[in-house]
Formats: sequence, structure tokens, C-alpha cells
Amino acid sequence: MQAVDKSAIDAVMRSLPEQYKGPGGVAAVLKDGEVIASQVWGYADLDKRVAMTTETMMPICSVSKEFTCAALLDIFGEASVLDDDLAKYLPDFEGERPKIADLCHNQSGLRDYWALTVISGADPEGVFTPDDALKLLAKIRTIHFETGTQYSYNNGNFRLLSFLIEEKTGQSLDHLLRERIFLPAGMETAGLFSDTSVTPGGTVGYEGNIVSGFTPAVNNIDWNGDAGICASMDDMIAWDQFIDATRDDVSGIYNRLARQQNFKDGKPAYYGYGLKHTDFGGFHITGHGGALRGWRCQRFHAAAERISVIVMFNHQASAYGAAEQLMRAALGVAKVKSEILPVDTAWYGNYFDPHSKLSLSLAPAVGGQVHARFSTSPEMMDMGADGALHSASMVLQRDGDTIALNRADENLTANMHRVSGEGKKDIAGRYHCTEMDADFVCEVAGAAVYAAFEGFLGKGPMQPLFAIAEDIWLLPCQRGMDAPAPGDWTVVAERDAGGTITGLTIGCWLARGIVYKKI
Repeated sequence: MQAVDKSAIDAVMRSLPEQYKGPGGVAAVLKDGEVIASQVWGYADLDKRVAMTTETMMPICSVSKEFTCAALLDIFGEASVLDDDLAKYLPDFEGERPKIADLCHNQSGLRDYWALTVISGADPEGVFTPDDALKLLAKIRTIHFETGTQYSYNNGNFRLLSFLIEEKTGQSLDHLLRERIFLPAGMETAGLFSDTSVTPGGTVGYEGNIVSGFTPAVNNIDWNGDAGICASMDDMIAWDQFIDATRDDVSGIYNRLARQQNFKDGKPAYYGYGLKHTDFGGFHITGHGGALRGWRCQRFHAAAERISVIVMFNHQASAYGAAEQLMRAALGVAKVKSEILPVDTAWYGNYFDPHSKLSLSLAPAVGGQVHARFSTSPEMMDMGADGALHSASMVLQRDGDTIALNRADENLTANMHRVSGEGKKDIAGRYHCTEMDADFVCEVAGAAVYAAFEGFLGKGPMQPLFAIAEDIWLLPCQRGMDAPAPGDWTVVAERDAGGTITGLTIGCWLARGIVYKKI
């Protein structure tokens, strides 16, 4: 048994309630299949004063994805068995459909369906049913990058897996998971509870923070395959104990899930079968995080060191940050604190990639860091000795007014060009997306411009449009059915030779290049 510094783990564990303030939480660290540190604090329900315990059921959110893939591999042996069945769920798809493995690895090129609910006019707190999911997915005709060439997170990939598994077996995914995965692993109370409006056992998830206060989160969406599993800490401990007990079985289910995948160009992919591959100080880690409104979950597993970490919150603090601290303490690897180097103010501003038609915004942040907006959430970046800006997932190199963007985990590179200018208000009007049968409505309201999405799920609220160039605008979207929401949508006006707007291209990291024509 490789020794760990238990005092370091215990010190982090004791600090969690103070660091990640909120209603309640549970955390555990396992070494060689045994729990060596754990912590439970707070309340599962503040109003009813129900204490949090290791038996408290909570949504594990997107950590569900590895279990969906586990069921698929356990039932069918190989993902390719279901390749031909995908046509039923993408009936109008143009070109070659992705393979089932592409769905499992988030390399399908399909746009995220929770982002598509936004452009379909969904109320963030509205009801989303299995029929809505089928209808939304059936609208998809195109991809936003060539299948197998990049990674982009897409919950819809795993919703499609659940539909395929259930249709092929004639059984519910909940039944299959309990019979084939949960019970063999000793997860006695875990189950798929797709209706997020109620948590088994009555546990309450909370939005807010210690400054604004905490209020019960509202979820009315049906998750199946992409999320939906609820489990206790005891269940999650049993899962990691099962993983450790089967570690030498090359055909064991977790070993199959955790195999390294690649992109088409042969470069290693950092996501596969519902697991993210990462590195802490040279130690290889697999795991996944999860987020629903009011809930956060994170699990990590260091196979060679036989160390696992699980953190679950019934509030929206960073379970990832807490789990990383615990894993680093267990591995004895401190997070390197780089020297804060000054950032040339010439970096700041807005940039645009004419290929993906996505934008990048850079602004100064406290402590000498740079606040970058590109994907779903802002990233804090530091200036490196190499003259580039670095975050955990992105490197930016600047040459004058051009920034070379590199997101290695996604196999994504782009040349972003500085843009500026006052937006032209002739963008006002109604635009239609044929693929999604949805509209985008833009109006001038006094001195400002506002816009909203409309579709089969309803009419979304008007939101302000902010110009970053004459024909490039940002539409903030910080609230959607899923948590987190898509972030900023980049809205690009397309003009004919005479200068008249003919349409828009709208996109975000989760759903790029959606074409609208002016009505």
C-alpha cells in the first residue's frame, strides 16, 4: 500500500464546510478500496431541518453519463452494435450520421440539445418531457464540426444513447442500471429518477450563495441517460470500491470505460465513455463532474494509485474545486501557484473567429488575472513566462490584433481577430431557422437593442444585445433549462452585395453556426 499523508487529507476535509459555504454536503476519500477520510455537514432540507447523512439521496447529475455507457457496454458488448439504429432518432439528418462511439466520446459534432432548447424558446423553469426530447433531437439535420475531429460537450449524445438502449432491450434504463450495474456494485439505493422536480427522500437543492441567501432550486425537466441518476454517498463509495475490486480485470466495466480514446487525426482524446481524463501533477485521473440547478457533484479516480474522491453538494459551490483539493492532498501534489506576471493592456478587447463564428472576450480581473469568455463559463487566465495566457483548458497567444486560441483537450484551434465598432441597428427584424423551425426576434427599444428566441417550446424573454462590431453582437444567456446555461451567444449579421441584412449566424461553444434567414 502506497502511503498517503492522511493529515493533509483530513486538513482539507475539515476546511470544506467553511470553504464551500452552503446548505450541506458530503465528501469521501478512498485508498485501496477503503474509506480513509469522510465528512458530512449541514442539512438536506433547511426548512424541515433534515440533516445531511451518507444515506441522503442526491442527483449525481452528469456523473450519470459513465453509468449510461457502462450499461451500453455491459448489454451490447460494443457500441457499434447500435450504429444503424440511430437513424430513427435523426430522421432528417444530412450526410453520414455519427457512430454510437462518437456519441459516447462527445465527438459526434451534434449540437448540445440543452442549448437548442434555448433557441426553441424554452422557459428555464418550464417543463421538458421525453416527448419534447424526441421532437427536439429529430429536428437536427447538421453537425457543427466534422464528426471525430473535435470534442464538444453534448448532453443530447447521451439522451440518444438512453433511447437506443431502451428501444433495443424493451426495458427501462432504470431497470437495466439497477440490475446490471448498481446491484452488482453494491449501490443499494441508487436509481434513475428522471423527473428532476422531486428528489427521492425529499432532499432539496438550493440556488444562491452565502451573500444573497439560499432558495430552493426549481427543476422541471426530464433527464434520462445524460443525467437523472440519484444516489447516496454510500452508493458512490460502493461504486468506487467495486472499481478497485475489479481493477485487475482487463474486461471489467470501469477498465473498459476508462480506455484512452483518440480523435480521427490520432491525437489522444481527453473524454470517452462518459469519463473525463485529466492530469494532476503527472498522475492520471479519470472522473466526471455534474451540475443541475441546486446540485453539484464530482468524482475522481486515480487508478494506478488506487485513490478515489467523491464530493456531493445540495448547492452550487464548486464540487470540482473541493474534489481537486482532496485528490491533490491524497496524491501529495500541490497546485502550482505561478508568479503573477503583468498583462499588456493590448490584450483586452473582443475577438472573432470567422470560421466558427464564435467570439472571445478578454477583460482585466482582480489579482492581475484575465477574465476570458469563450465557452459556457468565464475562465481565469494567467500570463505565462512564454508570453501566452493560460487557463486549465485554454492557451492564447497574441500577435498584434490576432490571437491564436488552442484548447488541446477539445482538439480545437482558432485564429481570433480583434473586432470593434458600434452595432448597426438595422439588425432589427424577425429571422427564421429552417433546421430548428425556430425564430429569432430582434427589436430596438429606445437607445438599446434586444432580442429573443421563439420555437416549439415557447417564447423566451427579451435580452439585451451588446455590439462588439458593426455586425457582431453578443446575447448573454446565463440561465437555461440546464445548469450551466450556454453563456454568450455570438450573433453575426450576413449582408448581400447591396449591404442589406439577409440573415444571421448564431452560435455558442455548445451549438455553433446556426443559420437564420431574415423574414
